[in-house]
Amino acid sequence: MEYNDQIKNRVKRMEGQLRGILKMMEEGKDCKDVITQLSAVRSAVDRTVGVIVSSNLVECVLEAEKNGEKTDEFIKEAVNLLVKSR
Repeated sequence: MEYNDQIKNRVKRMEGQLRGILKMMEEGKDCKDVITQLSAVRSAVDRTVGVIVSSNLVECVLEAEKNGEKTDEFIKEAVNLLVKSR
């Protein structure tokens, strides 16, 4: 799978958020603020996992259909990846 610039930018944004959280910790910011930011990063990670899995699933299903193959296994694998990521 090729990871497009949009997906890479999502990860870079998360990296920036994590650096910001570390800075907040070093500055002794309030626990609630740190937790809020950590929750935002976790949500961003979850959304990114979903985007990657769904994009990969679409690619695999289209390729399988083109080759006359069954798609059931690709769908099961995608669901397992999503469940595992939780």
